Amino acid sequence: MKRERRTCLLVINSLAGGGAERVFTTLVTDLARFRGECDFVVALLDDEEVEAYILPDWVKVYRLDSKASLNASVRRLCGLFRELRPDVCISFLTRANFAAIVAGRLYGCKTIISERVNTTAHLAGRGKNAISRALVRILYPRADGIIAVSQGVKDTLVKDFFVSADRVTVIPNPFDIDRIATLALQPAPFEIAQGDWATMGRLVPTKNAALAIRAFVAASTKGRLFVLGDGPLRGELEALVRDLDASDRVRICGFVENPYAVLGRCDAYILPSEAEGFPNAMVEAMALGKPVVATDCPSGPSEIFETESASDEPSRGRGGMLVKCGAVNMMARAITALDDSDLRRDLGKLARERAMEFSVERTTLGFWQVITANFAAANRSSVQ
Repeated sequence: MKRERRTCLLVINSLAGGGAERVFTTLVTDLARFRGECDFVVALLDDEEVEAYILPDWVKVYRLDSKASLNASVRRLCGLFRELRPDVCISFLTRANFAAIVAGRLYGCKTIISERVNTTAHLAGRGKNAISRALVRILYPRADGIIAVSQGVKDTLVKDFFVSADRVTVIPNPFDIDRIATLALQPAPFEIAQGDWATMGRLVPTKNAALAIRAFVAASTKGRLFVLGDGPLRGELEALVRDLDASDRVRICGFVENPYAVLGRCDAYILPSEAEGFPNAMVEAMALGKPVVATDCPSGPSEIFETESASDEPSRGRGGMLVKCGAVNMMARAITALDDSDLRRDLGKLARERAMEFSVERTTLGFWQVITANFAAANRSSVQ
């Protein structure tokens, strides 16, 4: 018997913090526009004591308490599928994707996974990552569809993990431009002057904050660099600043509750990463009209700038300058070039215009179109 109301289940590991969790919360909140068309339900695989993001009151939330275990995640999500019998499931993050694909195949639910990272770079190495890579190759091609945050993420899935290109839809992350602008007006946690720059991210090897520090010190600009974020490399980076005798030019700030108040007052932003899925902080800085110097890492920066990196000199794009990964001197030249106030103003204007193209409304509509297409496919399957 055909049901009058369809159900879409949205699954993520938890809301403990991070870019994917922020995007998930933004998406669920804006899907309220389509509540008249179907029922939305959320499943959190883990039951965390502290959640960094708050979901809207109208959505029913199931906390499955899987304790970060893949086996428990699969078992408990299967139990929820038996109870809810959702028509479509959309999952975020690798463990949630694995569990959703298995449960979807077992219970006849159209399953769409959302890939937020460059999978090859994110799962590099041995041990658990090697096991995860094998599971990606086995399971991802069995999803009914994949939403990739960038063309680079899509290309990696097709090339390295045997996913059919026609099953992958590219939908960039959403950005609440008005909210970012409002938060940027709040008081900054420390003094910021003209000529100062910022970089932001977890202090881990792939984010490569050391590159930003070395390049900024090598540049001829007279301002300071604020490094926002915390992580296991903090002590090593603080030692690097001392070794470079740059304590007056570089400040390791740690976690900042409202980074937009810093970004909004700095002249420009650095993205030094070795790998990204879609660099949220880069677009957030651009939304505040800040030009960006970014590495041409997989994936995202070249797509956002709509340019390609050159071999020897920084490439100018829509909102900033693109340099080779790990290229200290090239990045230093790009930073120095942005001492030119006219260039900085022109690129900042382009940056904001480009960031406006990644609106919450556009991204949510893209997800809704994928959901409705799979509702239709589920209906055809039930008729047959």
